[in-house]
Amino acid sequence: MSKGSGTGSEKATPGALVWRLSMKWRVAVDRAVAPLGLTHAQYVLVASLYGLRRAGERPSQRRLADITGLEPLYVSKLARALEAAGLVERARDPRDPRAVQLALTEQGREVTGRAIRVVQGLLQQLLAPLGGLDSPRAKEFSRDLATLLDAPLDPFTFAAHEDDEHDDNETEQS
Repeated sequence: MSKGSGTGSEKATPGALVWRLSMKWRVAVDRAVAPLGLTHAQYVLVASLYGLRRAGERPSQRRLADITGLEPLYVSKLARALEAAGLVERARDPRDPRAVQLALTEQGREVTGRAIRVVQGLLQQLLAPLGGLDSPRAKEFSRDLATLLDAPLDPFTFAAHEDDEHDDNETEQS
């Protein structure tokens, strides 16, 4: 979907490009991890658990939801499915009986390690046009994405502004 590819990308809005790139990535990861018995969302959960385990952390479902950007209810649903598949253990947090902690099983660590290698290969392919994963352009792209993710989005701010303008126009026409 580069310039001149006939897809109209050069005329697309940034929002449309973000949507298309996110869908392209989601579909590619889904297809790549399916042979390992995972969906993209499940991969995000187990890969996050894998990294947190290496940092010595056994997160709660709530903390994992915060880290991944997934809804807590969805994390709970994913964790139950991963537990049924033998990849994740769920246990009550001894410090907070309302919280559920998650950890990868031995099988979960093995499957996740393989999945991470597969997804890293996809990431290399995705970033090749920018010079590869470690290139200055890819690092700048990552910084730009982080900036956009950190920017607050309030869907009602713009709508309220439009309502104010609409009210002003009605007043002027009266």
